[in-house]
Amino acid sequence: MATVLSRALKLPGKKSPDLGEYDPLTQADSDESEDDLVLNLQQKNGGVKNGKSALGDLPEPDSDADVAGAAKPHLSEVTPEGFPSEPLGGLEQKATSPLVSYVRTSVFLLTLVISMVLVLLCAFLIPCPPRDLHSTWSRRLGSQGGGDLSPLELADVNRDGLRDVLLTFVTTRNGTEGGVGSQPTADLVCLSGMNGSTLWSSPLPEEAQDVTCLDLIPGSVAKTICLVTGTRKMLSAFNATSGKVLWTLNPNHLSNGTLAAPVVVLPDLDEDGVRDLVVLAIGELQPDLCFLLVSGQTGSPVGRPVKYNIVGVGNLIGPQVYITASGAVYILFGFGNIQAVALRDIFVQAQNRDSSPPSLQIEEPEWEKHRSVNLSELIDVYSDGVELLQLVKVPDSNSSSLLITTRQGLVLLRGQDLTPHWKLNLQGLRSQPTPGYFTDDQTLDFLLQTQDGDGMKKMTVVDGGSGSIVWSYSIPCHMKETPTTSAITSDQRSVFLFWAEVLTAASLSSDDSSGAEPPGLYHLYLLHPAFPSILLDLSNTTGIVTASEVGINDIWKDAFYVTRTTGMSPEGHPTSLVVSKLSLRWALMEGQMVQLKETTPKIGRGELRRFLSRIKFVDSPYQAGEMTQCMLAKPGYLNLIPWPHMLEEGNGVLHTVL
Repeated sequence: MATVLSRALKLPGKKSPDLGEYDPLTQADSDESEDDLVLNLQQKNGGVKNGKSALGDLPEPDSDADVAGAAKPHLSEVTPEGFPSEPLGGLEQKATSPLVSYVRTSVFLLTLVISMVLVLLCAFLIPCPPRDLHSTWSRRLGSQGGGDLSPLELADVNRDGLRDVLLTFVTTRNGTEGGVGSQPTADLVCLSGMNGSTLWSSPLPEEAQDVTCLDLIPGSVAKTICLVTGTRKMLSAFNATSGKVLWTLNPNHLSNGTLAAPVVVLPDLDEDGVRDLVVLAIGELQPDLCFLLVSGQTGSPVGRPVKYNIVGVGNLIGPQVYITASGAVYILFGFGNIQAVALRDIFVQAQNRDSSPPSLQIEEPEWEKHRSVNLSELIDVYSDGVELLQLVKVPDSNSSSLLITTRQGLVLLRGQDLTPHWKLNLQGLRSQPTPGYFTDDQTLDFLLQTQDGDGMKKMTVVDGGSGSIVWSYSIPCHMKETPTTSAITSDQRSVFLFWAEVLTAASLSSDDSSGAEPPGLYHLYLLHPAFPSILLDLSNTTGIVTASEVGINDIWKDAFYVTRTTGMSPEGHPTSLVVSKLSLRWALMEGQMVQLKETTPKIGRGELRRFLSRIKFVDSPYQAGEMTQCMLAKPGYLNLIPWPHMLEEGNGVLHTVL
């Protein structure tokens, strides 16, 4: 037994033929089996004779080394037939394999750590674009002190990729206790488009009628300025980022008049690399109109004022800048009519010289034909009860058409020759036309509001290519004027938004406009041209909506709808002023569907939601012209007449195809 144990401890380990690794259990079994085999052979052959075993040449079993060597040769000494023997260097390679594994593991871990550090550095040094997480917010700006409110203006002033909200309002502040000595003050406020917080605020010396933010340096977006036009004599430029005043026009240059309309941007006249401006002032005692050219760089006048004696009755039109396809620049303005004057003529009189820059020497022959017989500087464009004027971009062209709203309806003039394209007889307009794409011809269409009885108004979509009515519906609304807007989608279609009272199944099936809700609650409805028989109820408010604007979030392909509402006191005076923002993509999924009429096949809610979830909003490829204040016409009738010839008639409504 001692010999067996000694062999088990001294013999080299036996390698398993299958695994090639050391197996002590297999080695122990092999040693015991070999001892049994030797004893059995010795007993069969009669034991040991003369000091030798029966096997002849076997050595003494007491020699451990000899017995071990004779009983089992080392595996390395046994080479299968047909295979080369393993070189001795293999032992050295196996001995160095742990070092190689250690190096490989170290390299892998080091690479992993470096990659993680780089990812974290990128996450902090290159932050992700800010996401508009606030689908809706509302900001109360205090009590409204009365006065006219300027339109909303949207501009990205803090460079975060989301347009911010700029507006002016008048508040009443008490100078002493008890309200004695209170006087209204005006403020220009910039609210963050992200959450509605105040980015900056600046006091104004008077009420403002318009705020316009733009880049006066062509091709530069580094410095956006905001031009604020007052109701009397104020014209100031503000830094859009900080709210600091850059320059202010000296009121002494307008000593004989007040500002009649918002400032208009012109090409660079004084060749300082910055676009220049023109303002229109009206005399306090006489109806003279005065044009004043202003430097966009310093706010100083570029020459002396230029006066024109205008005869007309009606609304003040313009001024608006019109650039023809050939590059000629004209200023459109008038009283109840539309007249044009070449910018070249204004510049020559302002500078008191005969020459003008080469860019102003271009003339449009078709426009020059409309000059008066006495070769006056004024060009007659249109003179038939003009209420407002809008410039409409012509597709695939660098020119614009003139959309004119009159007391009788709408007229679209071709910009290249001032000839009528179509005419629509439509009385009772409640607001300016809202441009957008309703049809598939890539021509701008227009959403109109007309009075349709007591407490009712009719929403109408007019085809911009032919002047025909393509959609209309009467809805209850006691609000005199409600703003309408549109937003364009990635498939070159537009959604139209307007306000009305609640639309229920009872109100849609009867002429009675009274519903379960009070008349002071108004809902925001959305019309998509793909589903003309459905309106989406997106939101509601109890205040009076005085302005609205649609902005685009370019990063997330979303649109947001900004509204300004005012409350009313029991005496009928405006009270609180509230600015609200609503994400349109979020509102589309949360809105309620209003079925205007049954369709075949019936549109399911699931089908509508899937369609709305794929909508993406983009920036508008067109820029609507400046709009003058709309005067409400008297309630009338709806009729479409062809111009110059009537082609067909049916169903009580006249249609035209031009």
